[in-house]
Amino acid sequence: MKKDTERHVFNSLKEQYLFQDLPTDLIDDQTDFTIHNIRDIHSVLPYTSIVYRVNFFSFVFVKNGKGRYTTDDQVYATQPGTIYFTNPGHFKSFEWLELDEVYLITLSESFLKENVHANIFEEFPFLLAETVPPRVLPPEEFAVFEQLYLLIEKEYESTSTYRNKVIGNLFVVLLLKIKEFFWKDYNPIYEGNRSSQIVKTFRRALEKHYRDMSRGVTDKPFRVQEYAASQGLHPNYLSNVIKTKTGKSISTWVSEKTIAEAKALLQNSDLSIKEIAYLLGFGESTHFSNYFKKHTQQSPVIYRKEIK
Repeated sequence: MKKDTERHVFNSLKEQYLFQDLPTDLIDDQTDFTIHNIRDIHSVLPYTSIVYRVNFFSFVFVKNGKGRYTTDDQVYATQPGTIYFTNPGHFKSFEWLELDEVYLITLSESFLKENVHANIFEEFPFLLAETVPPRVLPPEEFAVFEQLYLLIEKEYESTSTYRNKVIGNLFVVLLLKIKEFFWKDYNPIYEGNRSSQIVKTFRRALEKHYRDMSRGVTDKPFRVQEYAASQGLHPNYLSNVIKTKTGKSISTWVSEKTIAEAKALLQNSDLSIKEIAYLLGFGESTHFSNYFKKHTQQSPVIYRKEIK
């Protein structure tokens, strides 16, 4: 299965839907955020997906629907009142038997950092969890989330200049309610097997190190050796675990984190390009500009002009 699914890695929901021959007219590909009722996507039921990986976060709110989904080797039933989320890197698949109102929200780490919260993973550490089981809420509690995701959908369909910022603020409320209602007993210490613990620790170390870099606490990006040493592991072993469990190499995780932090700093600070380059460990601003353009097809200057 692993060899087959390595080909099915999607960087956006539109890319995934196109591959699966599903309609994409409800997706705005000008932003790293989507929301829609899955009922409008699957006209024929039952529907069973392929096994795949994605490089974005997904939140599912099941008001009225039935099916199941799989994350790595964990299989969960979905029923009315179910809420669950998955983060990047896992093997995933799903099956829908009945659909009425089932809302899907997807968003990238860059969107989270730029429009939701600059220190998103510090405020909401459960987003870095390896696998979090779904929760089924009674109707009166689920209604709180329904109000929020319908407001988000309304804003998503608007043409407001401040659309992404409004969505970001509403999503903060959504995350706070998730934290309040069913991650209040989340225990970051107990979480999966040894490999899952290694991935979780690596992702938290990556997040903390880049947070320290953006604050000027340190100016040197970690290498694989440093991430491995922090867990007492051989670099090759850490690399193999991360690649096997998430489908992405450590260098890919680091480059994606660098771009996400760069975008957040370009949007949310008045630091010069040279200062941002230095904070992120680039000795020369030209090196940073070339790196940014390679990964985004835009220079930092053009990107900042477009989002300011």
